[in-house]
Amino acid sequence: MSGKTKILTIGKTVQDVFLTSDEFDPHKEGKVMYTHLPLGLKMEVEDVTFSTGGNAGNVAVTLARQGLDVSYMWTLGVDPASETILRELDHEGVNTSHVVQNDHYQAGYSTILIATNGERTILNHRGVSTNVHGKDLDFAAIEAADWVYPTSLANGGIDLLKKIVDYAEKHDTKVMLNPAGPELAEPGKLKALLDSVDILCMNKEEMQQIVEGQTLEELVQHALNYVPVVIVSDGPNGVVASDGKTVVKAGMYEDVKVIDRTGAGDAFASGFLSQWIQGESLADSIVFASANSTSVVRYIGAKTGILHKGVKLHHMPLHEHKLQA
Repeated sequence: MSGKTKILTIGKTVQDVFLTSDEFDPHKEGKVMYTHLPLGLKMEVEDVTFSTGGNAGNVAVTLARQGLDVSYMWTLGVDPASETILRELDHEGVNTSHVVQNDHYQAGYSTILIATNGERTILNHRGVSTNVHGKDLDFAAIEAADWVYPTSLANGGIDLLKKIVDYAEKHDTKVMLNPAGPELAEPGKLKALLDSVDILCMNKEEMQQIVEGQTLEELVQHALNYVPVVIVSDGPNGVVASDGKTVVKAGMYEDVKVIDRTGAGDAFASGFLSQWIQGESLADSIVFASANSTSVVRYIGAKTGILHKGVKLHHMPLHEHKLQA
């Protein structure tokens, strides 16, 4: 696989168990998926689906299915969930040699209640992973990569992200950032890292914690003061992206029935990266990102719908123009 662009994903992966039931109907109680769970009662569910998730693992699978040289680094245990995660990543062609596995660590575990509209409520067990200093992680793996994609750094949060980004900058490794909860918890510290980031992908509400702006266009324009490539999404309202030269505004790739939104954001961000680093245009990278995300929400689980290399795409609502100086 020599000669290919090398990407290293870093962050938490989890075992997911999805439960579906007609009882999980948000329309019954407005926006709240509210179900009575009386003590001693056995409630029937229609279906149970086992899968693996976690931002960094989802991203790694998109990149692998696009034929890229992708590695995954994190700490996992010897518990059944950890073994399942490793087995599935290996099956997808992801290099897991940078995973540290011992009985001190334990994979995260999530039980996900899928509402009838595709939204979900997640009961999450964090597991046990590395600390804020990245204990047991081999940071030399960052030096060997062309790109690093850190996300969902669990207990390490923003401090571990800073260590990763600083190490990447020192060794000329490019960084794509689609921050998850642990990194978004301290937006001021996150903003201070952006000068060392090459691609930033966030949704509208997240980006508004970092820069000023009411519209997607304003947010992108302001974020370009820190990062060369910026992508801001707003769910069904579309996405705006810019590389500092052109601006792409795109709508929905396709209006499909949403089965499960788990992993949609990961599919979009990693879909963009998978095309951008192979020399595709900003517009074409956005089209693939949108198609990948749209495919993922059609299935239960974060990985089933991830697109494979060579898939044929159709056109989508998209407008591109030069960025005004």
